[in-house]
This record gives sequence, C-alpha cells and structure tokens, in this order.
Amino acid sequence: MSTTGQFSSRNPTVKRILKEASELANQPSSDYHAAPLESDLFEWHFTLRGPPAPSPFDSGMYHGRIVLPPAYPLKPPSFRFLTPTGRFEVNREICLSISGHHEETWQPAWGIRTALVAIRSFMDTSAGGQLGGMEASEEVRKRMAGQSSDWRCPACAKSNDEIMKEQDAAVAEQGEDAKKEEVVPQELRLAYRDDLSNAEGKKSAAQPKAETETRPPDVAPTPTQPSLHPERSQTSSTAVQSAVPAPAPAQIQAQRAPQRQDGIPTWIDKAIYGIVAALIFLIWKRYLL
Repeated sequence: MSTTGQFSSRNPTVKRILKEASELANQPSSDYHAAPLESDLFEWHFTLRGPPAPSPFDSGMYHGRIVLPPAYPLKPPSFRFLTPTGRFEVNREICLSISGHHEETWQPAWGIRTALVAIRSFMDTSAGGQLGGMEASEEVRKRMAGQSSDWRCPACAKSNDEIMKEQDAAVAEQGEDAKKEEVVPQELRLAYRDDLSNAEGKKSAAQPKAETETRPPDVAPTPTQPSLHPERSQTSSTAVQSAVPAPAPAQIQAQRAPQRQDGIPTWIDKAIYGIVAALIFLIWKRYLL
C-alpha cells in the first residue's frame, strides 16, 4: 500500500487502520468489501450487497465512501452512499449512531466491519425523515437495485459487479476457513439525529407528567394545616390578583379616608368643630334671649 510510507507505523491510528484493512482482506465476506484508497489511508470505499429477500434491496450492490478522523478509533468515521439506493441520499453523510454525528454513542471496539454489517442489516428500516435517509416506494428501490450492479466508481475505476465478483473469488479461496458473518452488537442502533432528539424530548415530557401523577393533590391552606406547595399557592394567588383589574386612581382616592399628617382622620376635627359650634349657639340662646 503506497500510503503507508506517509505515516509512522507507530502511530496508534495508523496501526489500527492497517490492522482492519488486513483483517478485511484476509477474512473476506461475500456480503461486503471495504479497503482504503491507495492515495489516502483515511478514505475508504466499500461495496455491499443489499439484505436478502424479501427485501427490495435483495439484488442490489451499493458503493459508498468512509472517511476516518485523525483520532480514529477514539472518534467514529463518517459514511455516505454513492450508488442510488432509494434508502439513503446520494453523496450525503448519513447520521448514524456509529458515525461522526454521534461521538457519544461510538465505541472504539467497533470497526469498519461492524459498521458495514450494521448498515446492511438496517437498510430495510424506515428512514422516518432522518438526516441522510430517504423514503421511496418498493418498486423504485427494486428498480435501483437492478441498475446498481453496473454503477462504476470513478475513484475505484471498477463497477460494483466487478468488485463483488473479485470478493466472491477471495471468499472461495478461503473455503472452510472463511470467517462467519459478524452479528450486529445488541447495543448498536443506527439512530438518526432527529429520532434521538425526539426520544429525548418525549422522555423529558413524560418525566414531569409522571411526577404530577404521583404527587398528592394540592390542599388549600387552613389555620391549622399549611399548604403542601406554598410556592404553588403563592403563584396561584399572584395569578388571581393579576386577573382582577386594578381600580382607577380616582376610585382609590375616593375609597381612602383623608388623613392629617399626624395620622388622625380629618373627620374627627370636623366633629369637634361641630360640637363647639353647637355649644356656643346654646350659650348664646340662653343668656341673650
């Protein structure tokens, strides 16, 4: 491989890539082929057969591109299909739980072989509007599958049919020693960004609902029984007060009794003045008349 001279064999990432390339070459599968480009060790191309019947992809052969990050395998690769499938958009990075879109779900123990097995196994699942996925009728997918074997990759300079025929020959050479197909890990799911976001949103919405259902009903506070939720009672009281329209300034002035500066109501002064006036009138009437 001409690219190996560009990198130090002591580099952990390079060692891991070379190991995977060697394993895929020495333990081939009749279901898929993958290898790095001669010009770039971090760019791989893959070709895989569609899932078996009754899948509409049964007769299909699909070519794609894998880009490995510099920190591989600590960070996941990215994947895109170059052959039309009716399941994935052409030449658009697909958002998988094993791809660069979801570093949090990637496990360094997984590799390119695991990813290809998973992609092939989940081709029959619904795209559901997920990033990089697409919905097409079964008729369209079958038509694309029938046309896929003649699709030719400009970088590989081979058709899908030629690549898989060479792969079949390599598998035949292995005979009984051919590696059995790897099973997709139970924890691995090809989930798209939108589905993960919706799942998290539903979980967050369900949690408050569950808390509300298990929480005892609010009890109105009494002199001997405090409110179970004082903050809620305060909020409700505030809301009720906000709902009642505030009286106009003129109404407030009319309802409020006038007071002197010392705090004594002015009507007391008026009453005193009235009593004094009455006494003066009585005295004047008795002595002058």
